[in-house]
Parts: sequence; C-alpha cells; structure tokens
Amino acid sequence: MQTILGSGGAIGTDLAKALTRWTTNIRLVSRNPKRVNPGDTLFPADLTRRDQVFAAVRGSSVVYVTVGFDYKTSVWRAVWPVFMQNVVDACAESGARLVFFDNVYSIGKDYIGRITEESPFSPSSEKGKIRVRVNQIILEAIRQGKIQAIIARSPDFFGTKKETSMLMIMVYDNLIKGKKAQWMGRGDKPHTMGFTPDLAMGTALLGNSPDGWNEIWNLPVPKESPTGKEWAGLFRAELGGPEGLQVLPVWMVGILGLFIPVMKELHEMLYQFDREYIFDSSKFNSRFGYTAASPEDAVRRTVQELAQ
Repeated sequence: MQTILGSGGAIGTDLAKALTRWTTNIRLVSRNPKRVNPGDTLFPADLTRRDQVFAAVRGSSVVYVTVGFDYKTSVWRAVWPVFMQNVVDACAESGARLVFFDNVYSIGKDYIGRITEESPFSPSSEKGKIRVRVNQIILEAIRQGKIQAIIARSPDFFGTKKETSMLMIMVYDNLIKGKKAQWMGRGDKPHTMGFTPDLAMGTALLGNSPDGWNEIWNLPVPKESPTGKEWAGLFRAELGGPEGLQVLPVWMVGILGLFIPVMKELHEMLYQFDREYIFDSSKFNSRFGYTAASPEDAVRRTVQELAQ
C-alpha cells in the first residue's frame, strides 16, 4: 500500500496518477478524498489529529506527504511541526518509509540564486523558520534510525490546479480575462517554475527506488529559468491577450496586504521575486536520466488541458 496524505491538491492528484506505474494499491487521504484512479482506496481523515494520522498510515509501505495547510503563518506554526512529528511517529510504528514533498522556504534570500541539495538552512521568513523545524524533525528521525525518509524539494510550480499557483493566478487568469499579465517584485529576473506532472513523477520515482533514501533531493525541473516577463510571453503565445507585464512593486504588495489576507501572507516571501530564483535539479536528472518538460511545452500542455 502506498499512501498519499493530502491527496486532493495539485501534487497529490498528479502523484496518484504517477504511482500507477508501480502499483495499483494506492490510498488517498484527505478530509474528503476523491478517486483519481479506479482502484484507489479512499480514507477520509482529519490530519491535524494524531490518532487519524496513525490510522491513515497503518499498513503502508511508503507514505507521501503532499498536504497543504492554510497559507497563514499562525496556522503553520500551530499545525506543521505537530503534524510532521505525528507522521514520523506513525511511520516508525508501521515501518513505512516517508517521502515529504517540500518547498524551498527553508533556503534564504542569499542562497536562492542557485538552490541545490547542499544549500544551507537560512530562512528569511517566519514560514521559512517553520519549514526548517519540520525538516529537522525528519532529519533527526533519520539520524536516530527511526525511519527511512526523503525530503523532496520543489520550487514554485504550476499546472491545471490554478488556485495553487501564483503564476496561474497572476498570468493565466488575467490573460484569459483579457487583462495584462501581472508579476511581483521584478519581472526581469529568472524564476524557476516546476511543472506539476514532472514534480509528481519525480516524487513517485524517489518513493519507488531502492536507493536515494535518507537524503534531500531537488525534484526535476528544466534547465531554463524564464523571467516573469518571459513566462507571461509564453502564456500569451498560447492565449493571446494584452502585451506587456504589470509588475507589482514590494511596497504595493505591502499596502494590498492591509486589505487582502493572502497578500499579507505573501509579503514576507517577496525576496523570492526581487532577485534570481534558480532551482537546480541536476542531481535528480543525472541519477534518473530524467528530462523535465520545457517551459514552452509545460505552458502549452497546461493551456490545452484547461481548454478541455
């Protein structure tokens, strides 16, 4: 049994599809899980409760964490460390291996110009500090021999789940409405974006490989890192829409945060948009011989799927 905790999001859905390459024994866990594949086992659970985490993990060989809690620092501080400790304890009890789908918030502004597996924990935000704590829970359990685990890191990403992607909200949604595409911080800086099918397949590959355990891995992305302006151009080539890019400066996002809660939560992360943000997946690509979809192909496939 391979189990996905947080199966309803963008990554969880694509991961369920990817796992069929190795197994048909897939358990989907969320508050209201929905089948992705015909043979999926549905397991409704409140993952903020320790007993329900243990029940969801029991009987699993591999557990994937793709859950996304509310994007609020207060929620993250209260929920994430407790949740991850519960998952680690449940995996230790069941003998399950753990694959944690992580972001790069633990890597601070001085190191995001080239993010590798060796980039140091150096958080520049409160959310980043929480993410470091979550990583440390896993790494300490590995050091103590309690579990086998992988931290699988992802950059910002996009795909057909529009509500989970800044790129889709600010670029795709605006162009579809005949409005100018938007960006934050600087539109002339390279910004790596992962494509959810590639990230999900990378996660599944790691979970079903005999080696690679007890390491940090950067999930597969293309070598190209377009700028905000170039990302907008790729979507405009598929969708049409007004030329140019409206860039929201840092101070404007701060003001919007007074009225729009998500902007308030995003403000501390704007260092990711005012400088180069380049995610290096050469370790993964070399180990698995993997070539991620190019930015052009990923955008084309996303637009085509949404048009169906």
